[in-house]
Amino acid sequence: MTATPKVLEVTNLHKRYGERVAVDDVTFSVERGEIFGILGRNGAGKTTTVECVGGLRTPDRGDIRVLGLDPQRDRDRLRRILGMQLQESSLQDRITVREALQLFASFYPNPARPEQLLDDLGLAGSAKTAYAKLSGGQKQRLSIALALVGNPRLAILDELTTGLDPQARRDTWQLISDVRARGVTILLVTHFMDEAERLCDRVAVIHDGRVAALDTPAGLTARVATGQVLTFRVARPVSLDGLPGVEAVTTDGEQVTVRGGEEALPAVVAELARQGLAPIGLRVEQSTLDDAFVQLTADSSTADSSTADSAAEGAIR
Repeated sequence: MTATPKVLEVTNLHKRYGERVAVDDVTFSVERGEIFGILGRNGAGKTTTVECVGGLRTPDRGDIRVLGLDPQRDRDRLRRILGMQLQESSLQDRITVREALQLFASFYPNPARPEQLLDDLGLAGSAKTAYAKLSGGQKQRLSIALALVGNPRLAILDELTTGLDPQARRDTWQLISDVRARGVTILLVTHFMDEAERLCDRVAVIHDGRVAALDTPAGLTARVATGQVLTFRVARPVSLDGLPGVEAVTTDGEQVTVRGGEEALPAVVAELARQGLAPIGLRVEQSTLDDAFVQLTADSSTADSSTADSAAEGAIR
């Protein structure tokens, strides 16, 4: 069976800023047609990694290949196959959506048609609107359009939905799926676990500049799977110890919490019915990618409140 071609290969990437190591021997590859996620806390080194991939920063050591091209030696050729949307990119306030697309299209030898992108990304009605007057969701749509205007084979999207309201986030997720359907491979940087679960085929968790884990979202979640947690209320005290699949039972007044395996839920419901009780407000929780991420990055040195990380974030990200 023929292996899927690699669009991106990163090997032992290392980058430091003074005494601070931002990226420490990071290695991963991205296959054609994937949405590959890079997850990590603020300051973990995610953006530095993708900026090295895009040729915007020079690694101290390591090897990067984008469809065989070196981002430092082959910048002109790389620009024709790589599109980037960066976290803090912005445009002049007075430039309109159409003008921005036409300007960026002029940078490429074989660009996409700006008018087609306006239609595809739902921006046709905003074509004459100045950048400063766009909503957050419209700005993100424009960012995606600018990343695609060169007809790239790989698109880097960095923290695309930060600051958006829930509906705008979901609209943007659909846009990303649509971009993949156009045949574009996507490298998606995010710290939102629901976003990674929804969009990514595989993810690399970056922790303190290193790859802490690389797997599918489901695979990472399975690493920390602890069965089920059932919570409900009952009208009177009940004994559930010893039931199949039940590992622990705790009560707090009417509130009951049951931890156990997959057999626990049917066993508990059946026992409650036998005793003439109904579980009120029954909730069943499973392990999530969020749980896996917390375990993989559980380290006092990367606490969100770290003063050192906050000070370095602007340079490292």
